[in-house]
Amino acid sequence: MKVHDLQPAPGSNRGRRRVGRGIGGKGGKTAGRGTKGQKARGSVPASFEGGQMPLHMRIPKLKGFNNPFRVEYQAVNLDTLEETGLDDVSPATLHAKGLVGKKALVKVLGRGEVTRALTVKAHAFSAAAESAITAAGGTVERLPLPWGERRPPAKGNQFTNR
Repeated sequence: MKVHDLQPAPGSNRGRRRVGRGIGGKGGKTAGRGTKGQKARGSVPASFEGGQMPLHMRIPKLKGFNNPFRVEYQAVNLDTLEETGLDDVSPATLHAKGLVGKKALVKVLGRGEVTRALTVKAHAFSAAAESAITAAGGTVERLPLPWGERRPPAKGNQFTNR
């Protein structure tokens, strides 16, 4: 037996019923559509809801949420601070070394080790980084955020500057 010899079992596949071919058999006259009405005449999409706003247009399309007030920091790890060779670390000195952007908010994270006393000025510190710097004999100074105690300005919203 070869692939071209394969056939379905006799009687398992039936031809589709051809409706609307006269009144001489099943499916004549109204062709199974009932009498009158929109569905008996034209073609109505399956998603049509009689003029009501369809379900596929009612549900939201974009997933997720972008917080316009999110505070984004540029992370700098302890091993990076150790490699710079600086004793006084601030956002300005990190920018001069090319490690952060010009107006970046800097957060110091705890990856790596500090072997000497550093004076670190940044906008935020992780708990591990702060304890590692003070354990090495250094000092930690939190810089104030540019917008003060208020919440940060909204990003990417075209309607805020009116």
